[in-house]
Amino acid sequence: MEQNPYIFFEPEVYKGKWKNVFGNENPIHLEIGSGKGSFIAKMSKREPNINFIGIEMETNAFAYAARKIAEEECFNVRGISINAEKVEEIFEKGEIERIYINFCNPWPKKRHHKRRLTHTRFLDRYKNILKSGSEIVLKTDDRPFFEDTIEYFKDGGFELTNCTFDMKLEDYPENIVTEYESKWRSRNIPICHLVAKYK
Repeated sequence: MEQNPYIFFEPEVYKGKWKNVFGNENPIHLEIGSGKGSFIAKMSKREPNINFIGIEMETNAFAYAARKIAEEECFNVRGISINAEKVEEIFEKGEIERIYINFCNPWPKKRHHKRRLTHTRFLDRYKNILKSGSEIVLKTDDRPFFEDTIEYFKDGGFELTNCTFDMKLEDYPENIVTEYESKWRSRNIPICHLVAKYK
């Protein structure tokens, strides 16, 4: 995997230089918790004029995603294996124009809430890499987590431009169904979805 040109093991070296890595001035979108890479690979094919970076901390999932990205020749995708807490070490202010968070760990126990990728302590980090007017797009099957997340975004000064507790596929034709989403939909579990704008 170390020879995979799509994967970066010392990403902090490229802070503020990611457009140079891609070799163009296209916007950069970030997926936090990219798992096996299915969502980001599909997005890269649909949006060839967008550059995508996937962050995944789990080693096996990251290795699978790295192979998938290389095999499918997703030229506009790069992968990083880091903890999301370190995003400020990897990206400059304004370097990211959209963040995707798909079916992240909801950390249901109250003592673990600060580990949530949508907790205000993470939102503060995201604000330090997002461009003004950028968006965070979230999907989850966990309603209590989603309800808390709405409050996190409001407390963090984000504007909710789209918010639903039951995301109907016919209302979102642009939606890419992830592996987890397909699993939950097959069990008739509603999918919660929101788009939060960083002012």
